[in-house]
Amino acid sequence: MADKPRHPEWTQPQRSDEPVLKVYNSLTKSKTEFIPKKGRNVTWYNCGPTVYDSSHMGHARNYLTQDIIRRILTDYFGYDVHFVMNITDIDDKIIIRARQQYHLDALSANEPTVTQELIDTVHKAWLAYLHKQLTKGLEDKSLVVSGQEESSWANIETLAQDSGWVQAGNARDEKFFMHLKALVSYLFYNLAQSNLDTSSNGLITSSAPVLSPYLDALHLSSPNAAPIPSHLTRALSTYWERAFMRDMDRLGVRRPDTLTRVTEYVPEIVAFVEKIVAREWAYEAGGSVYFDVRAYDGVKGKDKDWEHVYAKLQPHSKNNTALLEEGEGALSSSDSKRSPADFALWKRSKPGEPEWPSPWGPGRPGWHIECSVMASAILGDGMDIHSGGIDLAFPHHDNELAQSEAYHDCQQWVNYFLHTGHLHIEGQKMSKSLKNFITVEDALKMYTSRQLRLAFLAQSWNAKMDFKESLMLEVRSQETVLNNFFALARALVSDEEAAAEKPSTEEPRHNYGDTETELSALLAQTQHAYRIALCDSFNTPEAIQRILELVSRTNIYVARGRSRVNVGVVAHIARWVTEALRVFGLNGEATGTIGWGTDGDNAGGSVDREALLIPYLRTLSGFRDSVRQLAMSGASAKDILKLCDNLRDVDLIPLGVALDDQDDGKALVKLVPPETLIKARDEKLAQAAEKSAKKAAQAEAAKAKQTAKLERGKLSPTEMFRPPNVPEGTYGSWDDRGIPLTDAAGSELPKSRSKKLIKEWEIQSKAHEEWNAWVAAGSK
Repeated sequence: MADKPRHPEWTQPQRSDEPVLKVYNSLTKSKTEFIPKKGRNVTWYNCGPTVYDSSHMGHARNYLTQDIIRRILTDYFGYDVHFVMNITDIDDKIIIRARQQYHLDALSANEPTVTQELIDTVHKAWLAYLHKQLTKGLEDKSLVVSGQEESSWANIETLAQDSGWVQAGNARDEKFFMHLKALVSYLFYNLAQSNLDTSSNGLITSSAPVLSPYLDALHLSSPNAAPIPSHLTRALSTYWERAFMRDMDRLGVRRPDTLTRVTEYVPEIVAFVEKIVAREWAYEAGGSVYFDVRAYDGVKGKDKDWEHVYAKLQPHSKNNTALLEEGEGALSSSDSKRSPADFALWKRSKPGEPEWPSPWGPGRPGWHIECSVMASAILGDGMDIHSGGIDLAFPHHDNELAQSEAYHDCQQWVNYFLHTGHLHIEGQKMSKSLKNFITVEDALKMYTSRQLRLAFLAQSWNAKMDFKESLMLEVRSQETVLNNFFALARALVSDEEAAAEKPSTEEPRHNYGDTETELSALLAQTQHAYRIALCDSFNTPEAIQRILELVSRTNIYVARGRSRVNVGVVAHIARWVTEALRVFGLNGEATGTIGWGTDGDNAGGSVDREALLIPYLRTLSGFRDSVRQLAMSGASAKDILKLCDNLRDVDLIPLGVALDDQDDGKALVKLVPPETLIKARDEKLAQAAEKSAKKAAQAEAAKAKQTAKLERGKLSPTEMFRPPNVPEGTYGSWDDRGIPLTDAAGSELPKSRSKKLIKEWEIQSKAHEEWNAWVAAGSK
């Protein structure tokens, strides 16, 4: 009986080492393996903006960078991320801005025309600003003399003409230049004195920087100062929140999964603070509640095998008084604190400030407690990731950690703290006083959102970034390389699909040899290097560089010639490059196609087929008409080829069609943004014009040089040694050729001198012959 057939033995493949995702963790100051608490689910809280003004490039650096990391975790590594972000809509800056605007609006309503009383108010405000603000940046405080402020200001204006003097002031006070600009309102004050009873709008608007703090201080000094209507702070924060979200949308930043606002969580904040007070890690003083750092730091936790620690992120900063005070806000008072390191959990509201009820009296939340409460309310007693700008590390995030771990009595509330690096502009800190302050709106007028994202991808996310023109030139160059590659790949695919629809007598070839094998291997190597880079704490500069190297090698491969290209290999590479860039948010949410995809503004819109096709059909019809006219007139092949060149170089460019001539005589058709083709054509024409002008200038210079040389031969050699061509009395006699024989005294010339004169005569004789020939030829 035959043996029963058996399956052959199967050998299990050996598992290769896979790179492990590691992230730079501010809690360890090193790259640590990323291990979420619950498998593929990631909880993430990101500190959102304090909404009281326009978003700027510092915001773009932070939120766009966080968006890139978030996309990598979700779209590449496949994590399910719950991304929570807050909006800080209760803050000293918001209160001050809303209050000052309220007082300005009230002044405008009460003083619709220029009056002497209004002028006096502006003058008092100007004097107060001069003494309080400008003197901070003055090395010589005696420059401002009480009772002589106008003449003092005249001297300061003269000194301000020296940029070095202004820079020195900025070094002492970073807002020095801004204060100088504000005080220029003195000009409007002087002008207004001769324009009584005219509209007050110009005077109030131009003087707003000095008026608003003065009016606010005046209001607060009143014993019966009432808080401004609460809806005004809400209106201000709502306006700027919407503006922020619009800017983020334009930058392509994904909206958070959960958005929280401080004003929505005040009851929870009160309960949170009560629990910390009950644990004796916070105390009430004068209607405010402060976190007791000394009582908390070093105390055993509930399990007794670990201790609570204050300033986990920046322990070296825990005694930095300046940072501690800055973290408390401009409206805070430290009179009732037990220690300078203690920070406010709840602030007693002062006159003119909004307030909410609490067991300690009317007040409002401290800045640091807001994030702790909202994050805990959504994510519970801990989270995988907390993020924000590096400027928030201390004291904000350290205070946040302390109060949260006090509330939950836990050892580690956050497992991974991700801090984005500082942004500088052309090597300097971004500041209005340095005149390098760039809003997101301003940036988007200069660059596209894709270019800004490419710029951030070119930098390590947690390192300091220098935003400068040379960086953006490099970014534009990279974008052009990618644009051209995508256009090339799409054209090859389209060309091959069109060819497949036509019958062919050619023997089919697979075009998959050693070169294609090497290129496919390079793609696999790049894919692996891309993963290694992203596992290395989201090393996007390395990932982008690897992509560009692959694109460069593919371009070299295609340049061999259309007939030898395996389009399938090129398309495979182009689709992977597209997907790799999509992970970074560079081509919206598009998948499956080659290139950047469709811009969000155009997505979902219906296509007007006639409007789309007519410009192309008119060009085709016009070309046909011209060809027919040339053919009927018996034009030469040269004329027809010139017409074809005109179609390629002139007619099709505004339509975004590029025709690349190939070795096989068939043009490769590419669709490229018209502005790209127009720019390239204009640059080519400019280079040709420059080359032509240079060539013409060289020819003109050569002609002038030749003319000058010929002009020197105009003089007959028989006259060259006779007056007036030499001074009277130089020579006494000459031979029949006009060569001198004796000097003025009748003495025979020395042989050496005669020899020299003969040589000069021969040179001039030859030049004169050339001159005569030139004249005879009619060149003169």
